[in-house]
Amino acid sequence: MTGKQLYRNFLVELQSVYDLNEATAITDWVFENIAHIRKTDLIKNPMQQIPVPVLQKLAAKQEELLQHKPVQYVMGNTTFYNLQFQVNDTVLIPRPETEELTHLIVNSYRFEQKQVSVLDIGTGSGCIAVAIKKNLPSTKVIALDISEGALETARANAITNKTNIQCTLFDFLDESRWPELMLFDVIVSNPPYIPANEKNNMAQNVVNYEPHTALFVPDNQPLLFYEKIAKFGKSHLNYNGKIFLETHEDYSQQVAQLFAQQYQQVLVKKDMFGKERMVIATL
Repeated sequence: MTGKQLYRNFLVELQSVYDLNEATAITDWVFENIAHIRKTDLIKNPMQQIPVPVLQKLAAKQEELLQHKPVQYVMGNTTFYNLQFQVNDTVLIPRPETEELTHLIVNSYRFEQKQVSVLDIGTGSGCIAVAIKKNLPSTKVIALDISEGALETARANAITNKTNIQCTLFDFLDESRWPELMLFDVIVSNPPYIPANEKNNMAQNVVNYEPHTALFVPDNQPLLFYEKIAKFGKSHLNYNGKIFLETHEDYSQQVAQLFAQQYQQVLVKKDMFGKERMVIATL
């Protein structure tokens, strides 16, 4: 089978799971990284033959994709804030709105003269922590997660991106451990915030593959992590310190009201799609 035929067949098969645009983007990504063939190569040399070992690898990737496994997990990596990150089923796949949250922090402290201390609660792949450290090299960044698997991934991503962050196994909901932590200038978190009853309305590739501990909260406690973070910040933020949060679009105003009771300034920010997805609170 020629490269052009194989590409076309791969694309057609993926359209049973994805729309044409997404299927095309995924097919391009897989072919470039597994077969080292770009679309321009197929145009120049449509009759090129694909070696059997490569055919086998492509078939294996296609089988995973047809099971609704996210392409980032299938390929084992993704791009976040112009950096490469390893991802697997111990961590969430970084989203564009999380990039926007990270950008708010980077822009806010780009010209800061003193060393800024940052705490990332629920770091997952380490995408926020690593991106902050990479773009603000003088910052001190501590990244917490309850999952050792996630922390292994975060540490690997820190090494890959030549950044030094401190990764710590930590159950943030356990208030008895809070005294172990120092004071910070910035607290950032993309915590679990999806009520468990929303599972049935979510895409298979999310519910079946991404870690539920990083996604879901009890139906009767949708603000669980925000309540804890608000309380924690009162004793662990330096003067004029800030908290940057990603939120569920349906609960952003409730999160803002929660912080407004205790913090001097609270802002709700919209993402690129016009949804209220970020809250910034200043102590």
